[in-house]
Parts: sequence; structure tokens; C-alpha cells
Amino acid sequence: MKTTLRALLLICLSANALAEASPVGFQASSLSDLHNERPLEMVVWYPAATTAAAQLIADNPVFVSAAAVSHAPPAAGEHPLVVLSHGFGGNWSNQTWLASALARNGYIVAAVNHPGTTSRDRRPEAAAQLWQRPADLRRAIDAVMAQPKQFGVVAKHRIAVVGHSLGGWTALEIAGARFDPERFAQDCSAHPQLSSCTVYQQINPASTSASKARLAADLSDKRVTAIVSLDLGLSRGFTDESLAAIPVPILVIAAGAPSVELPAELESGNLTKRLPRASTRYVEIGDASHFSFMSVCKPGGQALIEDSSPGDGMICRDGDAARPRELIQQQVVSLIDEFLRAQEISI
Repeated sequence: MKTTLRALLLICLSANALAEASPVGFQASSLSDLHNERPLEMVVWYPAATTAAAQLIADNPVFVSAAAVSHAPPAAGEHPLVVLSHGFGGNWSNQTWLASALARNGYIVAAVNHPGTTSRDRRPEAAAQLWQRPADLRRAIDAVMAQPKQFGVVAKHRIAVVGHSLGGWTALEIAGARFDPERFAQDCSAHPQLSSCTVYQQINPASTSASKARLAADLSDKRVTAIVSLDLGLSRGFTDESLAAIPVPILVIAAGAPSVELPAELESGNLTKRLPRASTRYVEIGDASHFSFMSVCKPGGQALIEDSSPGDGMICRDGDAARPRELIQQQVVSLIDEFLRAQEISI
């Protein structure tokens, strides 16, 4: 019965997306990089001026997609920009649910695949350049702002970054947080069970004195005016001083479901205690897991994942509560939209 109800809910949500009154455009492109040999895959969702029928974007048998009109002309007027950063081993499609929802609400939304830490590029040498992740987002901001006829006009001083997991770390870095590799290494000695320590060791971004310096440098972009972190990792490596000095408002959303590898109290909760109290909001969603911020799995999607990669089917599971991921994500969209509108980042 639960499977049937879930399938019906997915069908209804897909139908609502296709029939959405506010049309959404979609474009995918590649950003070249002649200097660092780091081309970026970028996609942009944006308010569109079109009556064309929307089609599902990057649909597949495992995850629920969203509808948009490919290469639709952008809507008139200025629009706030939101840039999305995915987690370790993820890709831009992980937050399609969020990108499409924000675009329907009037935002231009850009997302990139971070080389080395995306499912589509796992090169160790690219992954080790962790400091390049904030630079990836700067390049996306530059590209979108330079092409108003393609995506719409970006409202200056209305640029937000939203990141999930390692993407949350990336978002804090671009806001001005500074990472101390020595501090993080010492903390991992005390908390070796944290998945952030495991991922960090796998990436190995501080293997030389030069890479340590790059990782500890100021990676901020002063154009960014608000930050949203979705169950981030590696937060324990940020310095107290840099977190206390972050000048932009921050919304920290944590997965509250019990977790040994990524407990809210040691990551998102700990981060929030060190951020400026007046400009920080913390929300812990009790029935959300770390993977609740990724796309909804279709009926049978978990089995398909298990067939190809045993053990990874857990990304389809949320907390123990009966509330489906679709409703958790609706709550997250509302929280983010409300937060951004309160900061005058929306239209």
C-alpha cells in the first residue's frame, strides 16, 4: 500500500510540475578553462517567457526529474541568482527538485559539476584541488551574469549560494570561512567516525605545503549576499575567527535523523554555534537523513542502485518517520524561499 501511495504521489507531483503556470527554461553548457584545464558542466534553470510544453529534464529510471522548456527565452525583468553546489560524488541533478522549484518562484538557478568530486569525473588529481570548488561557483556566476539574453538579467546584490554536504562547505568558503587543515586533522583524530574525515582523507587536499596554503586561503566572492547550507560536512575545520566574521546571512539546515557518520550536533549544529548569532538561522529537520536533500527515488529505484552498487541504495532512505521525501523537500524549499525573501534576494 505504501509503495502504491508513493507512486501516486510521484505521478501527481510530476503532473503538477508539467502544468505549472510559471514556465521554467533550462539550458546546459560547458564552461571552458584554458588556464587550469578545468572545464565545467553547467546547467541553468530560469523564469521563462514561453507557452511551449515542458519536458522532463535528464529523466532516468532511478530518480524523479523535473520539467522545463529547453532553450526557452528568459522572462523580462531582473531576477535573483542562486548557485547550487553538490556533495562529494554527486552531480547537478541531485538538486533538480530545488532548482526547478526556485526557478518557478522567480530565481535564476545555476548548478555545476565540480571536477574530481562529481559522479561524472572522479579524477584524484582534480578532487585534491578542493580549493577550486568555490572558484567553480565564481565561474558560474560570471557566466550567467554575462549572458542576460540567454538566462535573464541577474539582479546585482541578490546572489545566493546553496550547497549540500561538501557543497555546504563550498558555500561557506565562498562566504568567507577559512579552513585550517591542521585543525581539521587534529579534530579527525578525536572524531574518526565522521564521514567528513573519511572523505577528506580520500580527497587528500593538503598533501603538500603549497596545497595547504591554497586550502587555507581566502576563497570568498564579495558578490555573494546569502548562504544556505544543507547538512554540510568538513565544518569542523573552519576557524572560529573566520566564521564569526562572515558578513552575509546564513541559513543552516540539518538532517536530524540519528547518524554516527554525520551527526547534526557535530557538524551543522557545531557550525551554527560559531556563526554570527544575529544573521544565522538554524533548522534541524528531525525526519530528514543526509540523503533527503537529494532527488526522490522512483519506485524500484533503490533496487536498481543496489544491483549496480551494493550498499548505495541507502541514498533512497530518509529518517524513520512516515513522511515521504517529497514533503521534506517541500519544507526545505519553503524554508529557503522564505529566508531569501527575508534578505531581499528575491524579486
